[in-house]
Amino acid sequence: MGIFIEIDGTRYGPGNVLIIAELGTSHGGDMAKAKELVSAAAEAGADCIKFQMVYADEILHPKTGTVPLPGGPVPLYDRFRDLELPPDFYRELKEFVESLGLLFLCTPFGIRSARELRGLSPLAIKIASPELTYTALLRETASYGLPVLLSSGVSTLGDIEYALSFYPRENACILHCVTAYPAPERDYNLRVLGSLSAVFGAAVGVSDHSMDPELVPALAAAMGAAAVEKHFCLSRDDPGLDDPIALPPEDFRRMVRAVRKTSRMDPAQAAAELEQERGRGLVQAVLGDGIKRLAPSEAENYQRTNRSVHALRDIQPGESIEAGAVASLRTEKILRPGLPPVWEARVIGRKARNFIPAGEGIRFEDV
Repeated sequence: MGIFIEIDGTRYGPGNVLIIAELGTSHGGDMAKAKELVSAAAEAGADCIKFQMVYADEILHPKTGTVPLPGGPVPLYDRFRDLELPPDFYRELKEFVESLGLLFLCTPFGIRSARELRGLSPLAIKIASPELTYTALLRETASYGLPVLLSSGVSTLGDIEYALSFYPRENACILHCVTAYPAPERDYNLRVLGSLSAVFGAAVGVSDHSMDPELVPALAAAMGAAAVEKHFCLSRDDPGLDDPIALPPEDFRRMVRAVRKTSRMDPAQAAAELEQERGRGLVQAVLGDGIKRLAPSEAENYQRTNRSVHALRDIQPGESIEAGAVASLRTEKILRPGLPPVWEARVIGRKARNFIPAGEGIRFEDV
């Protein structure tokens, strides 16, 4: 018997999987495009539509580096600035999503976006993988008393344990994830779902960044997933940041059918059927050994996509570090990582030992 998570009176777990269409910011701020995406995802069989509430200052420093786009490299900070939208945009989307009988879900990335999201009265909340150790955000969202889905890409068991310490276990679902775009199917190690559920006593699921519409989601459902999340697009040629690895409607529909089928099957039977179709070697590689570790495709991202304490401006040697001079941000492209977010409050008020350039992570030796 698996462990369930309850959202608005519905229990999701083995046999009743919550299927999440991750739209993120692929609407580009266009309400008509957003509603078209929602409608298409609903027709493709999604139970839940997820968005991202973005404020660049909550996520990274302006000096974090560039992202390659078709028109050439663009500063990643500027790309996030372009995605900033007022709360009323999400309020209208929530009303539209719920008018279709679907669950509205959204990811905040800091205190401002979390509080604005709370003002929309969501039924649940999602924490993205890079924020799994972001102390201030975990504490803030835990105070809302909502069911929470925690993505666990590029994380260790200790990171997951830390995040779960803020929430009641019965109110949480750990979404196993590989932080690579795209993520190789063979990196997913889906037997880890049982391991995570046993260790933490919480519901589990998968947030899948692989390109295959069926393999990882179907096997995850067979392994007892309570939720399956997959990026959704109208076309992989669309300009959204995640569109190149998202599922167009027909592929998403295939995923839904596969998940519904295997979620009701004995795990061994489901694996055997998939082995006949896809080969035993591939299926067993995707299932893995169940030991939680950083996947090969994401290991180099550890401490870079995660949050750490960074200087918001130049800090001079001997200067007392003020609260407004530091923040827990994603390190990302070219900056050095700093101390984990739990140390942010302890850095404030201490004197800088070294010159700390704006944007760089603050290390033990700097204070």
